[in-house]
Amino acid sequence: MKYLNGLGLLFLSHWCLAGLESESVGLPEPSGNQACVILIHGLARTEKSMQKMDRLLSDQGYYVINEGYDSRRRTVETLSYDTLPKWIEQCIHAGKLPINMVAHSLGGILLRYYLERNNVNELGRVVMLGPPNQGSEVVDYLKDVPGFYLINGPAGRQLGTGKNDVPKSLGGVDFELGIIAGTRSMNLILSMFLPNPDDGKVSLMSTHVSGMCSFLALPVTHPFLMERTEVINEVIHFLKFGRFAHQNAQNDLCFSSFKPDEKITQQK
Repeated sequence: MKYLNGLGLLFLSHWCLAGLESESVGLPEPSGNQACVILIHGLARTEKSMQKMDRLLSDQGYYVINEGYDSRRRTVETLSYDTLPKWIEQCIHAGKLPINMVAHSLGGILLRYYLERNNVNELGRVVMLGPPNQGSEVVDYLKDVPGFYLINGPAGRQLGTGKNDVPKSLGGVDFELGIIAGTRSMNLILSMFLPNPDDGKVSLMSTHVSGMCSFLALPVTHPFLMERTEVINEVIHFLKFGRFAHQNAQNDLCFSSFKPDEKITQQK
């Protein structure tokens, strides 16, 4: 692994790669729903990464809260309590209920950490995009490489697969959760550390968590999951109906147990 010391910073820059992909899939017609949707961006990203999701959810009549947080300066524990309570209060104060949530990557771990310790009676449905629910082997291998902490901060170093890492310390979920995972990687270096299939940051298997209600795998890379119209379409469908619309979606899984060797359906 010594060769990583010289090239680590270059490779790791792809961990927080931002970008834009477009898709021509149509969205459901607006329903006039006044429920709240809290958007939680991922590691080393900003609220700008969720702008397209914000706009299309707003077009559907949702009251959207899309605010940034400094994901690279604090731990998962601190970030969770610095962000979620104030956003939940905004929904309640505005009278926009229930409170749905859509989280990308690290955002899903912040959300699980908070909900495991706090009851949100107004909670509606939740969608996670590429969440490292079982941790990421990329962190296991690279967290001590020069440049990793600079780019990913303390929360990034907590996302490994070890028993002392945050993802493995969390239990199953007991709320309506849909998960969309990516199966395409644009970073072959990071994919070397991941079980296939993967999205370049998180393996497909690692996105699973006990208790999830629906699961869908799409050929999208990790940095672009929140920007693809096809993905946003599925998010909206789940928020409205509690299930994904895609023919390859696995629905009606609520409160089932996750087994590491279970077969995963994915779109080719």
